[in-house]
Amino acid sequence: MAQLRQDYQEFVARHVEVVVVGPEDAKAFAAYFQKESLPFIGLPDPKASVLKLYGQEVNLFKMGRMPAQVLIDRNGLARFVHYGHDMKDIPPNKEILALAEQLNAEFMA
Repeated sequence: MAQLRQDYQEFVARHVEVVVVGPEDAKAFAAYFQKESLPFIGLPDPKASVLKLYGQEVNLFKMGRMPAQVLIDRNGLARFVHYGHDMKDIPPNKEILALAEQLNAEFMA
């Protein structure tokens, strides 16, 4: 999440809404977001319903949910999906921001 926070204003400038989905219950998730002053939306998913919708992997030997990044366009279509194999397997923000620019250009055309 630190990576997302670092470039959050770049996402906002490209009309990207950042939503972080996590396994905690609503109270724990809200407390974490408040403590860390995270500027984006946090969606608690303790029953893994969102996880199942997007096919995010759970690996108990690697500390639970594996990272997943999904870029959804204005029509609700997933246009980019990356499933990480460990907690360091996350695409750089630069890559996601470039894809967002491309989707914005397609939308405006």
